[in-house]
Amino acid sequence: MTRFIPENRARAAWWVFGLGMAGVIGFVVYSFVGTFVFGLFIYYATRPIYDRLKRRVGPPSVAAGLSLLTLALPVILLLAYAVAIAIQETSRLANVYDLAAVQGLLQPYFDVSNIPLTPAEILSGNGIAALGGAFGSATTYLGVIGIGALHLFVMIAIAFYLLRDDYRLARWSNRRFGDDRGVLVSYARAVDANFHQVFFGNILNALLTGLIGAITYSFLDLFPPAAMPGGIPYPTLLGLLAGAASLIPVVGMKLVYVPVGLYLLARAWLAGGGTLLWYPVAFFVLSFVVVDSIPDLVLRPYVSGRSLHTGMLMFAYIFGPLLFGWYGIFLGPMLLVLVIQFVKLVLPELVAGVPIQPVAVDPVHLEASAEDPPPDPADGTDGVDG
Repeated sequence: MTRFIPENRARAAWWVFGLGMAGVIGFVVYSFVGTFVFGLFIYYATRPIYDRLKRRVGPPSVAAGLSLLTLALPVILLLAYAVAIAIQETSRLANVYDLAAVQGLLQPYFDVSNIPLTPAEILSGNGIAALGGAFGSATTYLGVIGIGALHLFVMIAIAFYLLRDDYRLARWSNRRFGDDRGVLVSYARAVDANFHQVFFGNILNALLTGLIGAITYSFLDLFPPAAMPGGIPYPTLLGLLAGAASLIPVVGMKLVYVPVGLYLLARAWLAGGGTLLWYPVAFFVLSFVVVDSIPDLVLRPYVSGRSLHTGMLMFAYIFGPLLFGWYGIFLGPMLLVLVIQFVKLVLPELVAGVPIQPVAVDPVHLEASAEDPPPDPADGTDGVDG
């Protein structure tokens, strides 16, 4: 029987300490998993912009800050406002159609019925007074607002440091855990490419499309015909639903705006015949051109490859939110990518010793090279590995 010498006891003690620290870090990540996952999404959504700015601006910290301030932060704030309005409209819809179950599900997480104002309310004659009342109501939710601001800060900070130091993290991981056969590097490259496809290609497209749809429909709802009071039903909610439907293959957001357009067409015909048909026609044209076609033409070219099975990705989008909550739309595809690439690249190595084939992915974010940016003097360090 092997004698347990003091050196072994010291190593065992350090292993216990290390596992304890890993458990603490795991608990922190689990407690704020939505914040970390959304921060990772912001990183992948802004990384193409950062890569272009870095070549022109110089210091990585400045390029990362500009990328987040010019793209991520405005979009997040505008999307948060649109979601708040959509929740308000969902509450009104629940009051009309007795959707008490939906309202009960939203109530523990969102109670913003008195805080946001719709664009029509802001542009009305009582907009200033309404804003004052909204500010007074917001003070009652000061704690919620503070917690939301803290989560937003953590998301932005995670994205900032990943943008600035991702190559250092990749170099450190490869030095510490890499192997001579390149298993870790191949796996990391494949996962990175799929994450880029999922986050920057699909989800960012859906979020921006929903935002464009919410703004477009809310604007059109400002000019309804007198014979069609109410105009577009729940325009902000409709726009966000159109963005979410863009994740569905082939038909996409047509599942949302085509039935609503037919509903507006029937209303216009019954209310005034041919004289009111301009309104549903305007809805169809704006939906097809502004909400459907323009985001697809502008954002789709940036989608890197389509190596993920469309059906599996769709189920990840569906089951993710059902299992994990709102952040499941990000976490579900992440888990799918990790599992698929493990089965594709690592499992054959473990089971049968099949050599891992090289993965044709741009390694700029995974390995240090002669093109790595110089250390930022503000960091006070030359890398993670010191």
